[in-house]
Amino acid sequence: MSLFRDDGIVLRTQKLGEADRIITLLTRGHGRVRAVARGVRRTKSKFGARLEPFSHVDVQFFAKGSELVGRGLPLCTQSETIAPYGGGIVSDYARYTAGTAMLETAERFTDHEGEPAVQQYLLLVGGLRTLARGEHAPHLVLDAFLLRSLAVNGYAPSFTDCAKCGMPGPNRFFSVASGGSVCGDCRVPGSVVPSPQALELLGALLTGDWETADACEARYVREGSGLVSAYLHWHMERGLRSLRYVEK
Repeated sequence: MSLFRDDGIVLRTQKLGEADRIITLLTRGHGRVRAVARGVRRTKSKFGARLEPFSHVDVQFFAKGSELVGRGLPLCTQSETIAPYGGGIVSDYARYTAGTAMLETAERFTDHEGEPAVQQYLLLVGGLRTLARGEHAPHLVLDAFLLRSLAVNGYAPSFTDCAKCGMPGPNRFFSVASGGSVCGDCRVPGSVVPSPQALELLGALLTGDWETADACEARYVREGSGLVSAYLHWHMERGLRSLRYVEK
C-alpha cells in the first residue's frame, strides 16, 4: 500500500454509488489517472467542490500496490485547490464549450493511463488559465490549444513550407492527409485552397503570435477553425463530441 501526491487538472467526473465519484485527472507526474473520491457527493463533503472539471488541484492518492495505476482504481484521499479555473469558465457559454473541448482533447491524447504526458499537461494548464482570464477570444484559445496539442503528439501541421517536399512557402494548397500546406507538385486529391490570411492566422496560433491572431478578421477565423477541425479529426480518426457545441 502506497501514498502518492501529484498535481493535475480534473478532466471529468462520473457518479459511483450513492455518494462517491470517479475522478479523471491529467496529472503532471503520472499522466491520466482515474481515482475514486469517496463521499464527495454528500453536502458535508470537505473537498468535493474542489474536484470539479477545470479545477487545478494538488491531490493525494492511496493505492494498494506499489504503482499508482494498477489493477484497481486508487483512492483520492485529499485535495487542495491550486487554481479554480472553472469559476472563470463555466459562467460563460463560449468559454465553457471551448474549455470542454480542451478537456476532451487532453483526455483523448493521453489514452494510456499512468504514462506521463508533461507537455500535454502544461499545455492544458496554460490554455485553461488563458481561457479563464478572458485574455483572448475563446475560439482562438481553443484552436491554439488544438494545434499545439497536435504538435506535441507528433502531428504538427505546416502552414508555410510544403509538408511533403519541403518547398519554401507560402504554398497555395492545403491537405490534411499530407500534413498541411503543399506545393503544386505535391498536391493530392482532396486538397483545398485556403486564403493566405487563414493560414497566417493558424501559423500565429501555433507559434503564440497573439497580436496577429487577435487582429484577424472573423471570416478568416472561421475558415481557420474549419481547417483545424478537419486536421484534428483526421489524426484522431473520430471527432470530438464537444467540438460541435463550440461557438465560431
